[in-house]
Amino acid sequence: MPRIRLKTKLVLAMSAMVFALVLTLSFIYVSQLLRQRINESYENADFISHQIYQAAKQALELDLSNTRLDMEDPAKVHDAIADVLQTDAPVNTLLQSVVGYDPEVYDVSVIDLKGIALLHTDASALDKPVPNRTSLDQLKNGGFLDQIKSVYGEPAVYDIRLPIQREGTPFGEIRVGISTLFLKNELRTQLNRALLSSAILVFFSFVLAAGLSNLALRPLEAIGRRLDVMTAEDPSEEPAVAERNFDEYGLVNTKIDRLGRQMRDVREVFSALKENLDQIMGTLQDGLMLFTREGKVVLVSASVERFIGRPRGEILGSNVEQIFDDTTKLGQIVLDAFALHQGFPARTLELAQNRKVQVSIDFISEGGRAIGTLLTMRDAESVRRIENEIELSRRLAAIGRLTSGVAHEVKNPINAIVIHLEILRERLLQMDPETKRHMDIISSEFQRLDRVVKTLVDFSRPMELRLEETDLRKITDEVVALASPEAAQHGVTVVHERSQNAMMARVDEDLVKQSLLNVVLNGMQAMQNGGMLTLRTYTRGENGTIEVRDEGAGIPVEVRDKIFNLYFTTKKAGSGIGLAMTYRVLQLHNGALEFESEVGKGTTFRLVLPLMESRSRESQTTAQVRGAE
Repeated sequence: MPRIRLKTKLVLAMSAMVFALVLTLSFIYVSQLLRQRINESYENADFISHQIYQAAKQALELDLSNTRLDMEDPAKVHDAIADVLQTDAPVNTLLQSVVGYDPEVYDVSVIDLKGIALLHTDASALDKPVPNRTSLDQLKNGGFLDQIKSVYGEPAVYDIRLPIQREGTPFGEIRVGISTLFLKNELRTQLNRALLSSAILVFFSFVLAAGLSNLALRPLEAIGRRLDVMTAEDPSEEPAVAERNFDEYGLVNTKIDRLGRQMRDVREVFSALKENLDQIMGTLQDGLMLFTREGKVVLVSASVERFIGRPRGEILGSNVEQIFDDTTKLGQIVLDAFALHQGFPARTLELAQNRKVQVSIDFISEGGRAIGTLLTMRDAESVRRIENEIELSRRLAAIGRLTSGVAHEVKNPINAIVIHLEILRERLLQMDPETKRHMDIISSEFQRLDRVVKTLVDFSRPMELRLEETDLRKITDEVVALASPEAAQHGVTVVHERSQNAMMARVDEDLVKQSLLNVVLNGMQAMQNGGMLTLRTYTRGENGTIEVRDEGAGIPVEVRDKIFNLYFTTKKAGSGIGLAMTYRVLQLHNGALEFESEVGKGTTFRLVLPLMESRSRESQTTAQVRGAE
């Protein structure tokens, strides 16, 4: 089925509206005209019938009063009335004048109760039955179709009837016949003129609708061309054949659909990039704020809340004057930089509670035109801590390389010395006690040296992680169960604050358990006089944290940078391997080992491990970005 063009639809719709309006107005006009003309005919015929009634009444009263008539005889009275009406000159003159001068009146008659004509304008109809015609009341009160049929149908005669009474008794009636022939001749001209006017109006409505449709569709054509420029890679290309077959509305709709698909694709890429950017901004340790050239914030990292003390959602969309206050050092330096439109490199400021922050401002421009400003805030203590961790990692790597070489070079001579020592022991069959004692000392010291070398080899050898999905709370439960007996012997109370939510992570359960146990045992050994050891698990951001807090003497400031060094220990019986091994295990799991210590009050260690949800979300975001690319 061929598609109807939008222009054709508009023309048909507007023409139909005009046609309906013309038809309605014509109907109202014709119906009112018909009804008014029929009412005029009815009133005229009714007036004639009353005139005849008055004339006949006067004639009967005058003539019958001058005769000696037996009024008790109905037949004689009937004949006398008929004779009076037929011979009375005024009555007959009135009837003839009505028929002669009024073209609508077809005939006039006076009949008795039996329908016999006592008086008639047609002399041949006297004393004969008068035919029964349709009353003009029925046409007057009839519908529009009945009235229009009287004009365009076959000519007909309608009666107006007026009953006659004599001394209160019905005697007959007056009938005035009204012919529709004159009504047809008079109204048909007016009706034909109305129909012609309606046809002319409908024709002009078609012409007007065509012109208006062109004006109405011209913006759609302009919109279509603009959409071609927006959506087509080559605007000079001709539209496809399928598009040329569409009407104007369908063509614009098709182009809008195409633009919508492109916008959805862009929105999907933008959503993936925005989610990835939000994730990055949420995990950044530095506080980053990106301002437009008007000074309005459009990008904020989660760490900004720590520096400014206001929620991230409240900062977004605000101006620089609404965020910073010139009563603070940070606010003064930022507002002055924006006022002068001059950035500066990293500058260290001391804020409240002796917090030191590194602040830098860079004004970004492109082609000599400013497009935005980047404010960076960095915790100086965090910078120092990161630098220490990097230095520690570098040292551990160097120690690993050194111990690997030393162990390889020392182990073989030790094995040779031990073998020759055993051969010497067998050959000295008789040894005095003193010589035997020295031989035993040499043997035990070489065995101890062999254990040290083995430890060095184990520490420098690459670890093979056996990762599996594990709830970190399960590891803490097992460590608490293992450490509780020894804690009771040292007078230490273990308090386990367990997280209510699961903390699923992919870890090597044995290595993490041993690392946590090392920290717990160190905490118990630090409290020589007993105390409380608190072990707490909780979620921090996208990581799971296991916190171990003791009430020992704390770590002296001068040795805090060395506690993760291999073989460094402050305990007499310590080996200096536990914390170094724990630090290495956390690094292999992409985690971190943090600590805070206050001399005389205790130390808090935190084992931070990434949870599975954060890893899966990171993988999902990476997949979305790759798919968008």
